[in-house]
Amino acid sequence: MANRHRISAATGVIGLVLAGIQTVGAGSAHADDVKPSVPPGTEPSAAAPVAIDSNAPGLKIPQGGTLAPVKVLDIAEVVEDLGGEQRRQETNETVMMALQSEVLFPEDSAVFNAQAAARIQAIGNEINQSKATRIRVFGFTDDQGSYEHGKELSKQRADAVHAELTKTVTNPGVVFDVRGYSEDYPIADNGTEEGRKKNRRVEITFPRGAG
Repeated sequence: MANRHRISAATGVIGLVLAGIQTVGAGSAHADDVKPSVPPGTEPSAAAPVAIDSNAPGLKIPQGGTLAPVKVLDIAEVVEDLGGEQRRQETNETVMMALQSEVLFPEDSAVFNAQAAARIQAIGNEINQSKATRIRVFGFTDDQGSYEHGKELSKQRADAVHAELTKTVTNPGVVFDVRGYSEDYPIADNGTEEGRKKNRRVEITFPRGAG
């Protein structure tokens, strides 16, 4: 069995209610990015457990400051193979398996290598055990080459994984959401080959089972 190590992701253990402070006229104030930080459909869905009174004296908001909308982020546990070929992220709601493209496909290809089918089948079996009926299959590339080529390749790879999953996943009424995002939503630095390797990936996400 490959050695594994637990990683504290950039998001870390983040189950706290986060209330940002925006100060009018301060140099550190900034608007939210127009582009989402995670692929559409993967945002945390939890609601704030308590109401926050923006006038509470204990908040000690600087003069002229306002309270930003409350955000609740899921607690995420991440386990990654020592070589980084497979990454598992679990929250209270979902399981996400990220497979580096190199372990599934030859370079610049969407045709499976000899080991790919067994990896996908193992994930399909877990999906069956969880009785999941909604599954996301998202493909990603690094920032090398044109954006449009990356878009096409990432979608083709997501389609290939989807097709293989349908051979194993037997839950009735299952719905797949299959997308290709090219170089969008990197999880590592594209300035290094190690980072680009992590960004070239296919993610399979499904709800956690009751057990």
